[in-house]
Parts: sequence; C-alpha cells; structure tokens
Amino acid sequence: MSRGASPGWAPDSGSRIGAGALNNPVLYNRIGAGFAVSQVITDFGRTRELAESAEFHAQAQDQATETSRADVLIATARAYFSVLRANSVLKVAVETVAARQLLADQVRALFNSQLKSQLDVSFAEVNLADARLLLSQAENNIRSAEAELAAALGMPLQTTFALAEEALPPPLPNEPGMLIQSAIQDRPELKGSRFDQISAERFVRAEHLSKYPTLAAAGAAGFVPAGDSTVANRYGAIGLNVNIPVFNGGLFHARETEAELRAKAAAERVNDLANRVTRDVRVAYLNASTAFERLGLTAQLLQQAQLALDLARGRYDLGLSSIIELSQAQLNLTSAQIASTAARYDYQTLRSVLDYQVGALR
Repeated sequence: MSRGASPGWAPDSGSRIGAGALNNPVLYNRIGAGFAVSQVITDFGRTRELAESAEFHAQAQDQATETSRADVLIATARAYFSVLRANSVLKVAVETVAARQLLADQVRALFNSQLKSQLDVSFAEVNLADARLLLSQAENNIRSAEAELAAALGMPLQTTFALAEEALPPPLPNEPGMLIQSAIQDRPELKGSRFDQISAERFVRAEHLSKYPTLAAAGAAGFVPAGDSTVANRYGAIGLNVNIPVFNGGLFHARETEAELRAKAAAERVNDLANRVTRDVRVAYLNASTAFERLGLTAQLLQQAQLALDLARGRYDLGLSSIIELSQAQLNLTSAQIASTAARYDYQTLRSVLDYQVGALR
C-alpha cells in the first residue's frame, strides 16, 4: 500500500502507536507497552433492554424451581396421606379378623354342643378367611405406601414411619372464584410464563434498537522504551467511534420480526396456561367438595352398619335369623369402616391437590 503513495506524502510520526494493532504500513523495530480502552456512550437503550430481558428470563427460571418444589410437596403429601390411610385400613382389618375369629369360635362351640349346624360353621370360617385376606392386603398396601413416602422424601432406605395425624383443613369457600384468582396470581408456572413474556417483549425492543447508531469513546496510551527513533517514545490518543448499521440485507428487520413473533407466542402461552389453571382449580375444587360430602355420608353409613350388625347379632343369638344375615351385616360394617377411613384421607389428599392447583401448597 505504501508504494501507491505520492512521493511528497509522509506519515505523521506522532500518530504511530507503539503497542497494539498494526496501524501503519511502515513497520519499525520496537519494544512497546500500552493499553487501549473503549466505552460505549450510547446505543439508544439496546443494552439496557437486553439486560432486562435476561433478568426477566432468570426470574422465569426461578419460578421453574418453585414449580419443581411444589411437585415434590404434592407427591410427598399424597404419599403421606396414603400411609395414614393404609394404617387406618390395617387397624380395621385387624379388628375385623378379631371379631370374626370370635364369632367363628362361638359358632364352632355351639356346633359342638349341637346348637348350630355345619352350615353356620362354614359361613363363619368363610368370613374369617375373607377377613384374613383383607388383613394381608392391608399389610401389603402399607408397605407399598411407606416405600412411596420414602421415595418422595428422598430416603429410599427408610422402611417404616411413625406419622402424626393431621387435623382436617378449614371448610371450602362456597364458590371457587377467589381460589381461581389466587391461582392466576400465585401459580409458579404462570409467573414464569409471564416473566418469559416480558423477557420476549424486552428483546423485541432490543432488536428494534439495533437499527440505531452506536456511539463509543476509544482511547489508547503507552510508551516505547526501545526502538527506531522514528517512533515516539510516548503516545496517546482519544476519539469517538460512530457505528451506523446500514446495508445489512434486512438482517435487523428479520431479527425484529422473529422476536415479535416469539413475543406473541409467549403471550398466547400465558393465556393458554391461565385457561388450563382455571380448569384445574375448578376440577380440584369440585373433587374436594365431593370428598367433603363423603365424610358425612360415610359417617352415617358407618353408624347404620354398626346398628344393623348389632340387630343381626341379637337376632342370630335368639335363633331368629340365619348366619347369612349376620355375615352380611359383618361385611357391610367392614365396608363402611373402610369407606369412612378412606373418605377422611381422600379429602385431605384432595385438599392438598387443591392447594397445589391454587399455588398455596407450603
């Protein structure tokens, strides 16, 4: 390049920088040291918009962590109430085996005294065998429930738990409207989606501002301790750089359009998730309401089943009914006891599910 210069032209020796990029077509032997700095003065807010976009995206990731935490909590709550339910069913099974064993012994004694028939003994033994099957299944269920709880708690080697009973939650509101509003505000998935939407909108602004110029200050300074005498032993320079983006083939416009479409998609995801959250809260509310009604119904069922068993037992002892009536009354009582026990823990489980759907599970 220097060969094409006119004979009368010569570079200003004071403009040469001793250290850094090669900025002169003439090379000189030198030893130089120095530094260069550059600072953007303004890019019309693009950097600020990018920073805010990243910040909102980070907050969305925080909400993803909260979602995972809520998933762990609801899994633990399900397992916890499952163990309590299995324990209660086991108690019912043990009591049922004891009661039917007593009846079987009494019937056999009456048969030996020729006061009852072999048919009565057979029915009593069948009922006793059925109770033992119930006990075996209850023991298996409690071991399975404890394994689920151990996995939910992250203690896979734990085999048994001593769990305390939890009081019933407060009554449900008459309408799910307030619960839906709380879910729209507090569900971590929705919060995260909103943060993602805001992040996408900030990125759209940043892409729009990429078409604007960038103004930056640049400076360099240093010294040359040894070298050709043509190169000054000290140097320094400062200036302004203006970067004007032109003739880029429509790249910035395409990037802005893409960002706008991504922002619209994020907004639609928020709306879709809000609709699904509303549906989930309504379904969870209805399930919990039905479970609460079952508490009263199963209590009445248990009371009537106990009364029917007492009457059937009295009639059988007086010889006014057969063993079939008594056996059916025993079966009804066992079913009512299990239903009453299950209703309590089903309600507590479904209330935990409702709290999870509302975003209030703690």
